[in-house]
Parts: sequence; C-alpha cells; structure tokens
Amino acid sequence: MLTALMTAPVFAETSDKIEQFQLNMTRGVTDISAGVYDMHMLMFIICVVIGAGVFIAMFISMYFHRKSRGAKPANFHESVKVEIAWTVIPFIILIFMAVPAMNLLIDMEDASEPDVSILVTGSQWKWHYKYMDNDVEYYSKMATQAEQISGKLPKNNNYLLEVDRPLVIPTGQKVRFLITSDDVIHSWWVPDFGFKQDANPGFINDAWTKVNEPGVYRGQCAELCGKDHGFMPIVVVAKEPAEYDKWISEQQAIQEQAKAEEQRLLAMNMTMDEAMSMGEKIYNANCAACHMPNGEGLPGVFPALKGSQIAIADQPKHIDILLNGVTGTAMQAYAKQLTMSEIAAVVTYERNAWGNDTGDLVQAKDINSAINGQ
Repeated sequence: MLTALMTAPVFAETSDKIEQFQLNMTRGVTDISAGVYDMHMLMFIICVVIGAGVFIAMFISMYFHRKSRGAKPANFHESVKVEIAWTVIPFIILIFMAVPAMNLLIDMEDASEPDVSILVTGSQWKWHYKYMDNDVEYYSKMATQAEQISGKLPKNNNYLLEVDRPLVIPTGQKVRFLITSDDVIHSWWVPDFGFKQDANPGFINDAWTKVNEPGVYRGQCAELCGKDHGFMPIVVVAKEPAEYDKWISEQQAIQEQAKAEEQRLLAMNMTMDEAMSMGEKIYNANCAACHMPNGEGLPGVFPALKGSQIAIADQPKHIDILLNGVTGTAMQAYAKQLTMSEIAAVVTYERNAWGNDTGDLVQAKDINSAINGQ
C-alpha cells in the first residue's frame, strides 16, 4: 500500500525526474515521506533476505539430498524444536518490523501544535483553501488549456496538473490540513508530502506536513469523484517563511480591496448588455461543462436551462440554486465562488439566452437581498 501511495512519476516536473523514479518510489520532501521511503526499503530488504534464504535452503536441499545421491528421506512426525523455531523467529521479525512502522504511523497522525492551519474543501471539481489563522481564502481550479485537452495544442510536462491559484505554504513550519468536502468523497494527495487523506462530506479529517525545501509540488484528487475527476489537480508552492508572510499580506490586501469593490458595485446597476456579456463568460467558465454551451444540458444527467421553469418563471428559486446549490446533485453552491455581481450577471444571462427572453435584469443588490433574506 505504501508503494502505491508514494509512487508518482506522473506528478514529476520533468522527464528526468520521471526516469529517476521508474523502478522505485520517490523519497519526497518531508521527514514523513522520507520515513515512509526508508520503511518501504527496510521491508523490501527483509522480504528479499527471507525470500533468498528460503529459496537457497530449498535448492541446497534439492541438490544435496536428491535420490540419485542416495539420500534417504527422514521419517518423523513432528519436532518440537522446529515448531518453536518457526514460531519464534517470524514473531521476532514481525516485532522488528512493527516497532518502527508504529512510530512512523504515530508521527503521521500527530497534527497537534501546528504553525499554520488550512481548511481544504473538495468541491466538484475544484479545491477551496481557507487559511484559518488569516483572512485569506480562495478556490483553486485547473488551468490547463481546453485546446490541450482536445488535442489542438501539444501537451506540456504538467498537462492536467496546472491550477489558476496554487496553495501556498511556508517551509520549515508545521502545516495542518483540515480536509472535508462540499458534495461527494474526494481525496487530497500530494505524493511528495507522503500522505493521502480523504475529504468526506460532513466530516473533517486532518493531516499535516512540514516541507523542507522551497518548490512546486503537484498532486490531484485520488478518489473517483465524478465525470471530471481527472480535472481536479493540486499545486502547492512552498515558500521561505519571509516570502510566505509577504504573500499572506498581499492576499489580505487583495481580499480587502475585493470586498470594498463589491460594496461599491452594490450601489451600481448593470445594463442588459453588460450583464449578458459578463454572464456569458461566467457561464462558459463554470456552468457550460454540465449544462452545455447551448443550455440544453445532458438528458438524464444534467437538466437543461433552455426553456426550463427555473430559468423562465421562478427567479427567486433560480437565484437560490446559484447561491446554495442543490443537495445530493452535482449542482454546487456559488455563493463563495463568485461575487454578487457575477452571480447577478449569470442569472441574467441564463434567463435571457437561448430564447428564454424573460427580459429580467438581475442586479448585485438583488443577490445581496437574497443572501440576507430580505
């Protein structure tokens, strides 16, 4: 199991690294991953020694005690000494293997006293990161170009392993991950860190890492979580503590500016053309994969928006679905993913595209009223 967990040439940055780990697992960049590697090699050596001993004894017995040499088979029922030997010796070997393995497992589970805590939430099909010690949170989505996926452009070394906003952590500090899910079971996995942790809806699992070297480390969701499971990568950038602190300050400033801009937009009204233009871009980026660019959806899988009662008649429910999602389906909540202006624009677009032509123009203040229950 440990070999399957750690072997990951697909995540390597270059072809040289891929070749380096063709015949073994990667050592990783944390003390835990190095411990897992050392444990793997210890178990491997023990198994090789036992296997070699068994086969050598077998071949010696077959060669020197064969019938053509006049060997006579012994005739005995049982031997207390042999029974004791093949019970005690394996027991000692198992204890020798179990003690370091147990210590390593205890270290892997000890997420206490972290320097940084990050809430990691899986959501079809992206990751949400929230820094619990700072007012910083954002979504991280795959950034591989659609033309590469369709074969119109050549695929690079990090094909399907690129994101728009990577997770940033400091080096030399203990980082605790609180891992959960908004919808189905996901699994957060960065092979170089030496662990994989499930993200279960309604539960929080924890894990931790302490990265020793600055760099970019890649992984992906390791749980079959739906049709776009293969498009849910993870990218972690480890920075020196001073650079990390600077990055946190910059992100806090950006989010404060975004909040101020959102408040400013609440007092403004978009024209229909502005809303339709913005809404189309947001729809194509976030909704078209399921509901299709033509709004007709996938029959029996994802409902159509073209001509639907939600997009034509029931505007409050339409807004509520965009904000809060639909429990038990792939329709996720966008209240934390999009600004109020963006949600207003995409609702306006869906209510006026593909011949729906309701004439409804939804503004940011309408979304704000829906959020606050006014």
